[in-house]
Order: sequence, then structure tokens, then C-alpha cells
Amino acid sequence: MDLAALTIFRAVVRENGVTRAAAKLNRVQSNVTTRIKQLEEQLGTDLFIRDGRRLVLTPAGETLLPYAERLLALADEARHAVREDRPSGRLRLGTMESVAATRLPALLARYHQQWPAVALELETGTTGKLIERVREFEVDAALVATPLDPAVLGEIFEWVPVFTEELVMLTPRGHRPIHDVQDIALSTLVAFERGCAYRAYIEKWYLEHGVRPARVLELGSYHAIVACVAAGAGVAVAPRSVLDLQADASNIAVHELPDIGMVETLLVWRRGHFSSALNALKQAMVAPENAANLPELAATAEGSS
Repeated sequence: MDLAALTIFRAVVRENGVTRAAAKLNRVQSNVTTRIKQLEEQLGTDLFIRDGRRLVLTPAGETLLPYAERLLALADEARHAVREDRPSGRLRLGTMESVAATRLPALLARYHQQWPAVALELETGTTGKLIERVREFEVDAALVATPLDPAVLGEIFEWVPVFTEELVMLTPRGHRPIHDVQDIALSTLVAFERGCAYRAYIEKWYLEHGVRPARVLELGSYHAIVACVAAGAGVAVAPRSVLDLQADASNIAVHELPDIGMVETLLVWRRGHFSSALNALKQAMVAPENAANLPELAATAEGSS
């Protein structure tokens, strides 16, 4: 097996077919098909079966995929290792939407100016999805909220805290002050899908007070969430920093949540899967202007990194 063949195999899986994989890799379809057949001959087994117009992984293909991911990730790491003095190559970064909108624009602009040889790829998702993406080598690192159960990071991850967010509750303007769950006048919680760490924190807070939201309205952006709250559709929880992005927040009220308080944003990566590009990003994020007020978790991170 060579790395080029594994790259083609992975692309066919990710792009759900030869046509899109060929376009992604800037190859002709016949070349992609030939390389897959050669790989199957080398391994002595079929990797795909055709189901109508779809290509579906065989059990052997399912077995090969995580090995391919690990081998390609290790090859990337080796390429970076021999060029430690000058970050370069591709860096795939996952991030929560709130961090992408509030924390990253200026920071990544500075990073690009300093290290123009790094091709940075950015994708957004919930904390749960991003941790899984790092686990499966689909991104090199991710910015996630400290999980409600930090044990989900397990022993395969390393991390360092980089930002501190204050979670607040958003309600329509004119809502009475909120001291506990019983003060919430609306029964609908507006939130991201499950896997969002902030949603997990607020749902735990509800349950600790013996209350469940009558309904959870799931939306995919903070702009939409704030708009629904302003319209009286429900209440929401968000980092206070997100409110600075709202063109008009006059129709919402902001309530502190002292029972939840501050939640750390972590930069996480798989243990041993590190590069000069990722190290440069880590250093930029833990610079003094970004790392104020980090709690004891920083000491833990230093031990793990």
C-alpha cells in the first residue's frame, strides 16, 4: 500500500463516490477507479460494493478506513516534524460557531500573516461532534467547550485552555429577573442540537432544580437563536461575547447564570498527533492577551502537553 492509494481510498469514502473524489483530488475518474482496483488487488479483497449509484464500504473497507486515517495522519506529522523550524502544510481546525465568530477572526489573521505557508482549513460544529472529528483524525485539532463530563476526553487527547466564556441566559425584553429556574416565564429552550456543551450545562441546571423545558427548539446559528428569543419563542443560553456581534440586541434581556458561571474553551488534539503548524497556533492562543483568568485546568493541560 502506498500513501497515494490510501489518499484516494479515503477521498472516495468522504466524497461518497468516484466522481466527486476525482474532482476533489484533481484526477480523472478512470485514474481513481484504477487506483482503487489496484489497492483491492494488493489487499486481496473488495473494498466497495455498488448499491445502485452508490458505493458502499465492504466490511474489509470499514476495517481499512481507520488504519488509512491513522497512516495518513502519521505521514502528515512526519512531514511537519522535519520542518519544525517553519510551520507549513495543511492544518485542519474545528471550532464551535461562537468561537469562530468572536475569537478567531483577528487571531487567525495574525496567524496567517506570520505563517503564510500554512493552509488553514476551518469547520464548525458542536463540542460533541468536534471531539469525534479529532478522534477520527478528520481534523487536526478543535476548539471546544469544556465538556460537562471531562472524562469524555479520555487518555487519547491532549488539551490546553485558551479562552474563558461567561454563559448567560437570553430572554425577550421585559422578562422578569431570573434568580432560579422557577423565574423563567417561557417553557421553550432555544438551543443547538445535542452535542452542544452549553446546552448540556443549561439542561443540567434545569434538572438540578427539578424542571425540564417543555420543548427544545433546535437551531443552527446564534443569529437565528437570538432572533427567536427576541420574538418571544423561548429562552436561550449563549456566551456573553456573542452578544457583541448582534446588530440589534435591544429586544432581548441578558441574565447572569452564577450557578454555571465561566466555561473554558479548550484547544484539543489527539495525543502524539502534533505539528509545527498546530504548535504555532497553540502558542498564539495561549499568548498573554488571550490567556487571562485561566483556572486550575491550565495546570492539568501543561502536564498533558
